[in-house]
Amino acid sequence: MNNPLLSPNSERHDVIIIGAGGAGMMCAIHAAKRSRDTLLLDHSKKVGGKILISGGGRCNFTNRGAGPGQYVSQNPHFCKSALSRYPSDSFVQMVEKHGIPYHEKKLGQLFCDHSAQAIVNLLQSECADAGARFRLGSQIQGISQELLQTRQPGENGKNRTSRFRIRTEDSLLECESLVIATGGLSIPKIGATGLGYQIAKQFGLNTVTTAPALDGFTFTSEQKTLFAELSGISVDCMITCNGVQFRENLLFTHSGLSGPAALQASLHWGGTNPGSEVSPPKSIEINLLPEIYSFQWFMTRKKEGSRATVKNLLAEILPRRLADRLCELYFQTQVQLPLPQVSERTLEAFCQQLHQWILIPSGTVGYNKAEVTRGGVDTNELSSKTMESKKIPGLYFIGEVVDVTGWLGGYNFQWAWASGWAAGQVV
Repeated sequence: MNNPLLSPNSERHDVIIIGAGGAGMMCAIHAAKRSRDTLLLDHSKKVGGKILISGGGRCNFTNRGAGPGQYVSQNPHFCKSALSRYPSDSFVQMVEKHGIPYHEKKLGQLFCDHSAQAIVNLLQSECADAGARFRLGSQIQGISQELLQTRQPGENGKNRTSRFRIRTEDSLLECESLVIATGGLSIPKIGATGLGYQIAKQFGLNTVTTAPALDGFTFTSEQKTLFAELSGISVDCMITCNGVQFRENLLFTHSGLSGPAALQASLHWGGTNPGSEVSPPKSIEINLLPEIYSFQWFMTRKKEGSRATVKNLLAEILPRRLADRLCELYFQTQVQLPLPQVSERTLEAFCQQLHQWILIPSGTVGYNKAEVTRGGVDTNELSSKTMESKKIPGLYFIGEVVDVTGWLGGYNFQWAWASGWAAGQVV
């Protein structure tokens, strides 16, 4: 039956979701399962672009240990509700239901055995089974909201007080519930845009300053001169940034520091404050030998009668090029001195630097390579249970566009699944 409160020339749906990525598809699945007429819109002609390139093409689709402690947000409690109601095991059950082989790599990280395409196929199949439809290659040209004169009881007794109109290049769409699942600004080459933040601003919602995250560090010009020759070296280390510590591999590049350790630390490096820009650059602290007390190790070698140079000994426990460079910088003209000729005080000071190497990077790599976007729609604007705007009934924000950013290792996908599921229960 036609609704007289809707425009006669428009295409009508109960729910429209802008963004057909992981969060958007998860929301569509659960909305459609509730018999809601659900349409997914995306400007891309291909769904799940970020899923397909994640995890080296194998998609680190969740983490068994996902909990609030692995997420950065101005309100660290916001993510608790969704994550507790849709834990990682719930998504694993979907993966197993579809017969997708997977494995745990380390630290609770779950990957497809074969291709990330399996996760995209899973989500598309679930959408199809539930009755959710896709409209791809669709450019949003404008969104408007109309307050209804009559309060209209919606499904489950929910009062609908507004409707949304979405104009694309070739159609006018109307819906009761509008879900923004547009993602962030990271990896623009696969279609990332700032549309979600623009929509939030249009409707008067606050946003937390955005920044690239999980993207590693860049050297200053001086640091590049000192360390660029170490490009390609990987070392197991302990890295500390803004009080948060990670034990992962660190990779030297020609322009900075990458690898899991650097990516994890970059999430905590800038930090954001309400109403302010990203705070000034912070230092990072690197322990290059987290399992060896290096001073004691050198003293043992000295007692054994070793007359090797410090850099030759250090090359036994660190990559040769890295050991050489560190010793050259610290010992300079005395770099060729045999161990017995190096004072214990000098040796101890050098070892202290091996365990507490303080570095202030020039910045992070940026959105082109960032795994995610830190910041986004202010969680104070949203219900933590439903993801609905507190100001605008029927308007929802889910996934990366929200100011909830997880560590590297499947946490951001788990937030996509959980926040999409939460909104899907009520839209």
